[in-house]
Amino acid sequence: MLTKLLDREVSRRPATVRFGGRILFLTEDPELIRRQLGGEDLEWDPSIPLRNDISTDEITPGWVCYYYDEKLGEYPYVGLRCGDEFPIGRLDVRSGGFVCSVSGVRRGKGSSREAAPYAEQAAGIRVVIAENIERIYRENCQNLGVLASTDFSLIEKVRSGEDIPLEAFIGDAGGIERDIIEFGGLLDYAVARLKGQVQVPRIATAPRPMTVAEKILARHWVTDLAKDEVGVDAVRAGDSGFVRTDIRFSHEYVTPMASTFWENFAGSEAELNEVESILFFRDHLALLDEVMTEERKEKGLLDAAHGLHERQREFARQQGVRLHGGLPDRAGSEAICHVMVQDRYALPGMVIVGSDSHTPHSGCLGAVAFGVGTSAIVNSWATRDVRIEVPRSVRIRATGRLPQNVTAKDLMLEILRHPYVKRGDAIGKVIEYGGEAIEAMGMDERATLTNMAAEIGGFTGIIAPDARTAEWLVERRNMSREEADHLVEGLTSDEGAEYEWTLDVDASSLRPMVALPGDPGNGVFIDELTEEAPIDLVFAGSCTGGKREDFDMYAQVAREGLERGERVPDGVAAYIQYGSIDVEEYARERGYEELFKELGFRVLAPGCGACINAGPGVSTSPDQVTISSINRNFPGRSGPGRVYLGSPFTVLASALAGRIVAYEPSAAVPA
Repeated sequence: MLTKLLDREVSRRPATVRFGGRILFLTEDPELIRRQLGGEDLEWDPSIPLRNDISTDEITPGWVCYYYDEKLGEYPYVGLRCGDEFPIGRLDVRSGGFVCSVSGVRRGKGSSREAAPYAEQAAGIRVVIAENIERIYRENCQNLGVLASTDFSLIEKVRSGEDIPLEAFIGDAGGIERDIIEFGGLLDYAVARLKGQVQVPRIATAPRPMTVAEKILARHWVTDLAKDEVGVDAVRAGDSGFVRTDIRFSHEYVTPMASTFWENFAGSEAELNEVESILFFRDHLALLDEVMTEERKEKGLLDAAHGLHERQREFARQQGVRLHGGLPDRAGSEAICHVMVQDRYALPGMVIVGSDSHTPHSGCLGAVAFGVGTSAIVNSWATRDVRIEVPRSVRIRATGRLPQNVTAKDLMLEILRHPYVKRGDAIGKVIEYGGEAIEAMGMDERATLTNMAAEIGGFTGIIAPDARTAEWLVERRNMSREEADHLVEGLTSDEGAEYEWTLDVDASSLRPMVALPGDPGNGVFIDELTEEAPIDLVFAGSCTGGKREDFDMYAQVAREGLERGERVPDGVAAYIQYGSIDVEEYARERGYEELFKELGFRVLAPGCGACINAGPGVSTSPDQVTISSINRNFPGRSGPGRVYLGSPFTVLASALAGRIVAYEPSAAVPA
């Protein structure tokens, strides 16, 4: 299968590296950026206001990801927002001769798209330096061979062309991470691994109390790839190795690039390893035709987007991969990947990887599910495993019971505004949720929490499976109770398991919240908004807000509103979108769709859509205000307007009020 791959010659990098080129400081001040693009070289001064929280959406906005080859190098940072300006245009970075890019805290937050560092690399960037760097983005840089560091003393050494020890970019990295950096990327390292040029260090962790995530990782730990040996007694934070995956999935933003990497890597005739555990989805761009501007269509971007789907469909056909694609009778898709993976495929105790930062969604069932980049997906197609360094764990305990009008989304917004999270201290950690409030939640509400571990910056989110999980498996998967109980058995955290930090939240004290525009961490209680917030757009849906329980909440508010004679006010455009065809069937059987239409909502077929500026519900001007149930509101992600995030209750109540309000249940609604 991998004959061409094994013929590749690979070797380690030299002990020192040299660059010699310009430094691009990504600053809050757009004028400072324009001066650099115009040829001025800034001297590093800590007083320079570096941009913090640069997301991968800003490095490569969604429309840039319609490309999946070297053309990406024309577009890095075109979505970078500095105040109200976007100072970097097409070809600016490539034509500027920049080899290093510098920014502040939380570089690379957001989507796991490997297109971001790939675009930087294709534009000439060889080094990225930031105060701290998000896990997936850093891993993607390493996989591609882009060097990353938090050491600002390297700036002048890069600029002056000094010899820099490769060790400066390795630091205290473990054996595998070190080898990947030294071999110049994951795929060359994989060749070295398969050819026996490098050995994965064995771990020697003695039995110890473990968290539920650590138990699952230990069960899946690959001890010998050639002999197909899997499983160790115990792991601990810092252990490095590879874990065997149960499910690997990707969507049309990533599959085309991955298929190109695969064919270059293994050969066009090579077959994917254990194809039955691989899934493809067309969910991100299924409704793009409805919102793409004529200007972008004239530039060929719609054709490029359609080309992604065609490439994925052809590759799926060639390889025999199950593709959940477009709908035959209308615009839309079978499902958002996360919703369907949870509903149809994920099981307690699994390891699941996906080409999307919200892959932790399935952690609601007690699976270790995490997002990976394109190179890691390609590697997994060959070996069935993925690289991992066992993360430290953070425990979030929600005590008490949530009030009637407070949901998992409100709890999540409360967590996201905590200083520990906002400082970036949770980056790369396992976020384990527990406590009375969590135990009372159904799987869909739990999924909101695990899904939005991505907004925390966590490696994954997980909830230990329990009797409620087993009941869900019996109901949703038609399992016997005996089989469901067996899957759940033993998947709890041990007494004495290690946590880096614990956050206790009194769920009973919470009130409905929204996240102010710009970042999911900008949470405030609605009753503390300092001024009225009229809305222009409403979007109810996404993987976070398009599940069955979300639609139950939407319908509850809808019924009460109709009883009071309320409708969506004139001048407010309202959209509601299913997370999958299964959710759509559920809602139609209960008469929900007619409720929403009567209120004045446009009901959309499943898809990601407005969440990534690729479907109805996106803003078209900066002055528009949106209330949305999506999971992130980074600048430009859902159009140029201002996006507030809220719960399903808040979104529907605000739609009827024409302004952001908290939902107040009628007295008839049971607690």
